[in-house]
Amino acid sequence: MFKNIFKNKSVLSSVSGAGGRFFDWIVREAFTGAWQQNIEYSRETVLSYHAVFSCVSLISADISKLPVMLMARNKKVWEEISKSNSNYSVLRKPNDYQNTIQFIESWINSKLIRGNSYIYKEMDNKGNITGLHVLCPDLVLPLVSDSGSVFYQIGQDNLSGINQQGLIVPADRIIHDRFNCFFHPLVGLSPLFASGLAAYTGGKMLENNSRYFQNGARPSGLLTVPEAIGKEDAEAIGAQWQLTYGGENYGKIAVLGASVKYQPLSTTAVENQMVEQL
Repeated sequence: MFKNIFKNKSVLSSVSGAGGRFFDWIVREAFTGAWQQNIEYSRETVLSYHAVFSCVSLISADISKLPVMLMARNKKVWEEISKSNSNYSVLRKPNDYQNTIQFIESWINSKLIRGNSYIYKEMDNKGNITGLHVLCPDLVLPLVSDSGSVFYQIGQDNLSGINQQGLIVPADRIIHDRFNCFFHPLVGLSPLFASGLAAYTGGKMLENNSRYFQNGARPSGLLTVPEAIGKEDAEAIGAQWQLTYGGENYGKIAVLGASVKYQPLSTTAVENQMVEQL
């Protein structure tokens, strides 16, 4: 029955934006009007902001340290299974390339960063789970049949032992842990969606701070003269000032004649209360 369903591709419809594509489309609009201004703030840029990076790292690291228990339902009560059970071996060693802590970290990182964690169950001929693999969300696409059954299409992933491109498996072969399903029950939305503007603002503040200290922690300013001067003279004075007292030459003593005055324009980091804002 499973094979017959997929002989006719028309009975399946992919979930719009599944596998992280939905998130990619939204996060580009870091704030209202960003798209019109050609401002794109990608997931990688948001993660490069130290506060976001630290939050994701701390959450996944702390959860990965928690003990894992294998539970089974006994009538109406859930009870922990004895650790001598053969299924415990999968929890102790989920796959050949990760231990339990690394596996859980990958699980939580995928959920926090992409809003979806896809865990592929590797099984033997008897249906026993022999391995668990955290798949890259870009390789997974949820599918819904006309009858409402859910399946998952998986791209080739040699590390997880999936050597077939476009492999379609039923929902019971995938643990789909999704976060904040605001737009579709099968599409999780990452918390990064709400962090885009904050990370964008923080990044711009750090860039401005970097330029400020490159200028010797001195604000930009304006040279004024009492008499009107031409454009060429103004450009020549500005270029000479920048060459003599800008960049690596900051801190030199400036001698101004002919009633020339220097007036700071930008405010300092203290005046901007940058530390408090960050």
